[in-house]
Amino acid sequence: MNRRTVDVSIPLGPVHPCFKEPARIKCETRGEYVLSAEVELGYMKKGIERIMKGRPWQEVMFLAERVCGICSVIHNMVFIEAMESISAIEVPDRAAMLRVVANELDRMQSHLLANFSYCYTIEHETLAMYLLDQRETVMDMLERLTGARVTCAYIVPGGVRADILPDDMNFITSGLRELEKNISRYMRMFETAPLIGLRSRSIGNLTLEAASRAHAVGPTARASGINEDRRLFHPTYKRLCFQPVTRKEGDNYARIMVRFQEVMQSIGIIRQCLSGLPHGKVRGGGTCSAGAVRYSGEAPRGELTYEITTDDAGRVVEIAIQTPSIMNIEVCTHDLLTGAESIADVTSIFVSCDPCIACTER
Repeated sequence: MNRRTVDVSIPLGPVHPCFKEPARIKCETRGEYVLSAEVELGYMKKGIERIMKGRPWQEVMFLAERVCGICSVIHNMVFIEAMESISAIEVPDRAAMLRVVANELDRMQSHLLANFSYCYTIEHETLAMYLLDQRETVMDMLERLTGARVTCAYIVPGGVRADILPDDMNFITSGLRELEKNISRYMRMFETAPLIGLRSRSIGNLTLEAASRAHAVGPTARASGINEDRRLFHPTYKRLCFQPVTRKEGDNYARIMVRFQEVMQSIGIIRQCLSGLPHGKVRGGGTCSAGAVRYSGEAPRGELTYEITTDDAGRVVEIAIQTPSIMNIEVCTHDLLTGAESIADVTSIFVSCDPCIACTER
């Protein structure tokens, strides 16, 4: 008897145990092979850009953090620095360094959450739980610095909301030592575990050419060899010693390893900031004025851009936010999911790109 392979449509989501946020992936398959894929969004749209229009910067600052709770600090930072660019507001050196500390702590917790989600997706629950525990350590450090764990509102025009206390600096310094030791161990576990190798290496391959064509950003792009990082153009980061982490494999394994390596890199950046923290004030003052600017920063997932127009009273007249995940979701759908050898790899490929649905559907 001849068997006929039947094309099957398989929906994943919108509520799926492996996804941090709701999204639906519609796959057309022939047997296990994925012929095509489409990501369907629209389950958590907030309309936050429309809410921002016409409001004073003091309100928009808090709204910007709520675009995404996983990377709230960089939204706070990019919006405030855009306002400072419009209004020619100077930032004291001490405050500029503390901004970097807050931003790198936020990057670390975001990367650890992303790697937790991936390990959970490929059913390595032990390593997943270890990483989630380490994320709590980072969240504790962020809370000691800013006073909050998620929506911190730490960065304000002309500086930061509060200085770091000696006890808090000691807490962060000792926490970084413990974190570095544990993350080094978990990186070795990820590199050498046979299950992880079977589910990660040569799965979800993204070539340098495809990543460039689709304008992939962040760890997704750097895992395919694209040497781009907006931090290289930031005046405070230029004073620090670091280079973007890149790899050439372009698969699930590379994307997770880039995030592990960036966590270790962030530890080094924070140490540089704290050891060389200048003396002085942390609030320089200044008044937000009328103007327009397009301003970018490096979020945990890649380039984040705010395009803002303000009036004389500091109200936001127009605002547009370009978040990194929309490009990464696009490249994931058309270059990674389409042509996947097994439908079982769809969730792990999607999660390896760390899509932020909250940012995308703002």
